[in-house]
Amino acid sequence: MKPKRACRTLLAALLMGVSFGFAWSAQRPAAQPPQVTMGSVAMDIPVEMIRRMSALTNYLALSTNLNIRFRPSPNLGSAVEDLGTGQTQIAYLTPVAYIEARRKYGVIPLVAPTIQGRPYFSLVIAVKAGSGIGAPAELKGRRFAFGDEKALLQRAAVESMGVKLTDFSRFAYLKHYDNIAKAVLAGDFDGGILKDSVADDFRNKGIVVIGNTPPLPSYIFAVHPGMPVAVRDKLRNALLALKKTTPEGSATLEAFDNTYDGFVVVDDQAYDPVRKLIQPYLK
Repeated sequence: MKPKRACRTLLAALLMGVSFGFAWSAQRPAAQPPQVTMGSVAMDIPVEMIRRMSALTNYLALSTNLNIRFRPSPNLGSAVEDLGTGQTQIAYLTPVAYIEARRKYGVIPLVAPTIQGRPYFSLVIAVKAGSGIGAPAELKGRRFAFGDEKALLQRAAVESMGVKLTDFSRFAYLKHYDNIAKAVLAGDFDGGILKDSVADDFRNKGIVVIGNTPPLPSYIFAVHPGMPVAVRDKLRNALLALKKTTPEGSATLEAFDNTYDGFVVVDDQAYDPVRKLIQPYLK
């Protein structure tokens, strides 16, 4: 073999051995902590999401000695793809986003946030105070706001309360729960679907709940299946240790979601009730 060809062959072989894995699998000085990128479904505009998540990422970085940064996703689908393809290695997901990421990429459930010690939440139908609308059925023929078009649980929740999409005179997808609440208060829509904690935040501004689902399994932190077990355990243990029993823990959780008081370990089977609810709406 000619010397130049031999050199090219050796170089190609060396390049094939280079790891294109996540940040934690790249070579780095021993003193530099591994990098982990955290993602999230879009609960608000990116600037607000960064504000809400910064206290949590700072807490996790200090607790785990990992270099953690936050990468916002513009919608549910992007959050799923980011986690599944390794753009993020841990993500805060809705139940439907988790189910999709689990189905497509085998992501691993880590922990779920708790409200009064229980990993559940509810979806509610909300209207503006003084609207004269007192029940979900009274929204038939009116305008209604949803969040993300891929959030099948929202549609399932509304239909479980006796109202179908075809019953509305108009409906639209406004991306974030805050957008829905503001649009209802502004009179742009007669009603909208909200997470219970968001409805509570807007109650003093004139949001009224007229229907709700039974308790549903909570949002969830899930990790990419390629995350090393040691890194996964560090993150899980740090989240489980975060509680409102200390001023620091309380401030961190309040910034993230003021209704949360801690985290618990959950498994995939906990989300089977949601799978059953959304099954009729899967294409």
